[in-house]
Amino acid sequence: MYSIIIGISLGLLIILGLRLLKKLDEIIIYGLILSGIGFLYVGFTWSDLKSFIITAIQAVFFLFIAYFGVKRSVYILAAGYFLHGLWDLAYDLFPDNHLIPPHYDLFCLSIDFTMGLYLLLVQYRLSRNTSTTVVS
Repeated sequence: MYSIIIGISLGLLIILGLRLLKKLDEIIIYGLILSGIGFLYVGFTWSDLKSFIITAIQAVFFLFIAYFGVKRSVYILAAGYFLHGLWDLAYDLFPDNHLIPPHYDLFCLSIDFTMGLYLLLVQYRLSRNTSTTVVS
């Protein structure tokens, strides 16, 4: 339970920090974060070749989702965060799941879902604002 609370809190701190740094392009930063979190698993699993290959493939997969999310649609980026959260849960089903720190799955899932929800909210508000027209 603590891992979820810490994950949500950290996700909210990241969101707040990026909102305060208004000169940064938030979408690019969120893309960089998504591409980076996939590679954390590679660092955890380098000692086991089979796990290393699987996590390297998922890291590249999330790198491309991040790229297309930045280039094409925030919805793709948000979907990438949700998919990564599901990856965090699914990794517990792998035989060598002991390579990942304890409770990392719930911790990372909660950060991923917090940022994914935030991105959906931002995109929804942007699309709502641009679709509203004022008639004079």
